[in-house]
Amino acid sequence: MSTARTPGPRDTVMEPPRPAPPKPAPPKPGPPKPPLVFDDPLDRQSSDDTDAGWGERPAASGDSAADLARFLDEKPPHHI
Repeated sequence: MSTARTPGPRDTVMEPPRPAPPKPAPPKPGPPKPPLVFDDPLDRQSSDDTDAGWGERPAASGDSAADLARFLDEKPPHHI
């Protein structure tokens, strides 16, 4: 059997109470969230259903610099 004394309530050191941490500020209101729409998305026309934005370029005047610029713009990244 051990003769060592076990700590009791009188042996603990009382620390002064710590001040409560400051309360966090309420979150700032941001822009309003868009409303949820539960209609059928296939009923609406998408941008893919129109010809807008498909290959529309200004008419080239046969300039070789314009042809080169178009070639470089349309070249896939793995061909550079």
